[in-house]
Amino acid sequence: MHFCNFLLVASTAALAVAAPSASEKKRAKKFQWFGVNESGAEFGNAALPGQLNKDYTWPPTSTVDTLVGKGMNAFRVPIMMERLIPTKMTGSMNATYRDPMVQYLNYITSKGAYAILDPHNFGRYYNNIITDYSGFQAWWKTVATLFVNNDKIIFDCNNEPHDMGSASVKQLMQACIDGVRSSGATSQYIFVEGTSYSGAWTWVSSGNGADLLSLTDPSDKIVYEMHQYLDTDGSGTSANCVSSTIGSERLKAATAWLKTNKKKGILGEFAGGANTQCQNAVKDLLSYMGSNTDVWMGALWWGGGPWWGTYIYSMEPPSGSGYTSTLPLMLPYI
Repeated sequence: MHFCNFLLVASTAALAVAAPSASEKKRAKKFQWFGVNESGAEFGNAALPGQLNKDYTWPPTSTVDTLVGKGMNAFRVPIMMERLIPTKMTGSMNATYRDPMVQYLNYITSKGAYAILDPHNFGRYYNNIITDYSGFQAWWKTVATLFVNNDKIIFDCNNEPHDMGSASVKQLMQACIDGVRSSGATSQYIFVEGTSYSGAWTWVSSGNGADLLSLTDPSDKIVYEMHQYLDTDGSGTSANCVSSTIGSERLKAATAWLKTNKKKGILGEFAGGANTQCQNAVKDLLSYMGSNTDVWMGALWWGGGPWWGTYIYSMEPPSGSGYTSTLPLMLPYI
């Protein structure tokens, strides 16, 4: 989402969803990854390092169990760079934050799912735009060392860079790749994101396509992560969707870019409200992606986590609006 401090909006009433028809099941294409963003450890970003269970929290493993039981196999875990390595990017890790992070990610992978480590920093460190690319590379080398032997960990370079001024997002992403690989972590996928909040609908028009095309990885496991919400401004702050076909419409240009350049993509964040039009829009988006699984490797719902409360898209069991009203219609794609 576009806000560092998350806006919690009262959810609309959940609507019952009929079971998918036989024809829907037949048409559905499976993704390599399908899952949820499990929030909590990036909360309270104004309080650094902050206090556990006051400013931030780690999501419960029971949620992972429940969602794996539904067939999900990927969980993106937002964290704060400053909590993990405080003061300077070239520094040492904070064990108070590191140890439960490692435990949580390893729990996810022990269930056979993929854990996506997401520094949810918007291209910033202590709220300053990152221009120290060597420092950023060092940060990633230090962190990736924790997971050298776990090929179900995925490294997401940085969440939603935006308004970056003269800073180079390309250099930032390449520094991430170089840092991860220099740690000895060579088997894991790396997700790279672009500017303008990494929006799929602006991927080409924002220049991300041209800028990030020449990224290199000796392991050849780069996946281009884009985000796509279905409300009017694409910010993910409204329970309303533009139309029932807005999902496929907003993905077309990015899909064409992926195909033309023989690249792979993933929707690292997507969501729609708990109402009929949004439910149809979500189905349209997933159906379109399911018809293009040669380039789209998966999708991750925003968001899950115990602190969402009545948030309009909450995928937290047992009563989150997304969990009760939207998950059933996504099951054919899992």
